[in-house]
Amino acid sequence: MNFGFWKKLKKPIFVLAPMADVTDAAFRRLIVKYGKPDVLWTEFVSADGLDSIGKENLIRDLEYVEAERPIVAQFFSPDPAKMKRAAELAVELGFDGIDLNMGCPDKNVVKQGSGSAMIRTPDKAKEVIRAAKAGACLRQGSGRQASSLPVSVKTRIGYSKDSEMEMWVRAILEEEPAVLTLHARTKKDMSKVPARWENIKRAVEIRDEMKSETLIFGNGDVWTLDEAKKKVVETGCDGIMIGRGIFGNPWFFADKKEPPTIEEKLQVLVEHTKLFEKLVGTDRSDFTFGSKKLTTKQPVHGKNFAIMKKHFKAYVRDWPGASELRAKLMETNSAREVEVIVRKYLSSK
Repeated sequence: MNFGFWKKLKKPIFVLAPMADVTDAAFRRLIVKYGKPDVLWTEFVSADGLDSIGKENLIRDLEYVEAERPIVAQFFSPDPAKMKRAAELAVELGFDGIDLNMGCPDKNVVKQGSGSAMIRTPDKAKEVIRAAKAGACLRQGSGRQASSLPVSVKTRIGYSKDSEMEMWVRAILEEEPAVLTLHARTKKDMSKVPARWENIKRAVEIRDEMKSETLIFGNGDVWTLDEAKKKVVETGCDGIMIGRGIFGNPWFFADKKEPPTIEEKLQVLVEHTKLFEKLVGTDRSDFTFGSKKLTTKQPVHGKNFAIMKKHFKAYVRDWPGASELRAKLMETNSAREVEVIVRKYLSSK
C-alpha cells in the first residue's frame, strides 16, 4: 500500500477540495499566500479529454507551482485505460498524488458513467482504481527506479440513499487507496440538504472493521477551522476537506483570530482578479508544473472573465453597501475595471 507523502503529515489533516472553475491556478496561488492547507488539489480534469486531440486545451487546469506542494491531480473517467494514461501524465508532470473523482453529481459527467455514476458500478470503479495505480508506477527508464504516486478517491456516501454507503465504502477500501474522502451527501441530495456526518463516523468504523490503513476524510458543510476540528473529534476521521467554506475566504486555513476587514477583502479580490486574468483568462502557450516548463503547439484559449464573478459574490457581502458595490463589479469585464471600482469605493469610505 503506497501512502507516499500522506503518512508524513500530522493528523488531523486539512485539505482544499477540488472545485471546477473555482480552485484554479489563480485561486490556489492566493490560498498558498494567505492560508495554506496541508494539501491542495487541482480542479478535476477529464482523463478522456487528456487522451484526445484536444489534450492541450486541458493542460491549463493542471498547472501548479512548487509552493503548492504537496499537490494532487484529480481525474475522472469510467475508462481504465484512459485513467492509466492520465496517471502516467501526473507522474511525468511531477505531481505528489493522484485522486479519482467518483462523486461529481453533474449530469453531464454522470451521463458518461463517471463521477457519482461510479457508485452504481463498483466493479468498474475498482478497475479504474487499479488502472490509476498501474499508471502511477510509471518507470523512468530501463534499470532506473520506478516512480510511484499515492492514489486516493473522492466520492459520496451513496447515489440515491445512505444505505448504499456500506457496500460502496467496503468496495473502495478493498482496493487500498491512500485516502478515501467522503462527501456526506448522496448524488441525489446534491447540496440541497445538510451533510449527514454520522455517515463519516460509520465509514471510519467500517475502515477499522476491515483493518484497513486507508485514511478517511470527511467533507460537507464545514464553514470554519474550529468546526473542522470538532468534526474530527466527533467522527474519528483523519482529516477534513473544505469546499464551499473557502469561497471569499482565502484566510480559512490561516485560522485568523480576527475576521478580515472590508478593505482586506477588497484588496484580495483585486489581487485575485489580476491573477485570474494573467493565469486563467489569457491565451497562453507556456505553462509551469512545479519545476517543469511546458510549451504547447498552439496557444490555449483563456477562460471567460465571467467565471471570476462567482467570487465577487463571496468577497462582497454582509456589510452596508455591499450589494450596490457587488452590482457594479458584476458589470465588469477586466481586472482593470474591477480595480478602478474598488479603489473608488475605498477612497469614498
